[in-house]
Amino acid sequence: MKIGNVGVVGAGLMGSGIAQVVAEAGYDVVWVDISGEQLHKGLANIKRMLDRKAEKGKMTPEKAEAALNRLKTETDMRALADADLVIEAVPEHLELKKKIFKQLEEVTRQEAILASNTSGLSVSALGAATRRPEQVIGAHFFYPAPVMGLLEVTPGLLTSGQVLKTVMAFAKSIGKTPVECKDYPGFIVNRVLVPMMNEAIFLVMEGVKPDDIDTAMKLGANYPMGPITLADFVGLDTLLATMQGLYEGFNDSKYRPSPLLVKMVEAGTLGRKTGRGFYSYNDKGERIE
Repeated sequence: MKIGNVGVVGAGLMGSGIAQVVAEAGYDVVWVDISGEQLHKGLANIKRMLDRKAEKGKMTPEKAEAALNRLKTETDMRALADADLVIEAVPEHLELKKKIFKQLEEVTRQEAILASNTSGLSVSALGAATRRPEQVIGAHFFYPAPVMGLLEVTPGLLTSGQVLKTVMAFAKSIGKTPVECKDYPGFIVNRVLVPMMNEAIFLVMEGVKPDDIDTAMKLGANYPMGPITLADFVGLDTLLATMQGLYEGFNDSKYRPSPLLVKMVEAGTLGRKTGRGFYSYNDKGERIE
């Protein structure tokens, strides 16, 4: 199947980034959200980023304008009737995503591919919420989508081989490097990265200084950013939710969330976005020494 028209559902940070990436790659995009105001803000943000790329010489002003013109915003799901591929990018809640997929099934063509930007929820469960699980697949972009080069492509248990092949090719066509994942919690990146941050938090709980952990991993493992700094950047609530998903999904004690992580989330110290996590931050998100 050849992809021509692409739908994106959700006008948050991920939906906005995905819509921009796909439009820049030359596809016509129908971008849907229940909030017209959110779509308006998202479109204005995309315009700013495209203009900035043009100013820096990363693309011509004409190409920036053409990409923006390929984006059509809608508040009605029925606008996705002609889409060959729809990418869902709503918040990471399974029941919400199931609801969206049921709606997509009603308004899209039978042969349309329905993809989810989930970072670790069951793609098979999303497929089971529809009558065409063979057309459902995971397509996990990383934040910020216009910058990050990876796309985790995850077929569900009943996803067809042709759908997988089509989405892998689509990923390359929009400038991403696809990796095929198995449909288990966390896929590849989150399953490896998040437990590493959780283990670093166990070290803090045992009395090791956060700065010493970050320094050790940067100099000893050549990491560009230490795991404690990264945890603050990601958000401790997001980190905890991912660890809980791994723990519940595998029922394996190695994924047990650190009690310190749980306590910090309960206290509302979530990292950079709240001004305080393992480190303190100013209003610009810069670390305060």
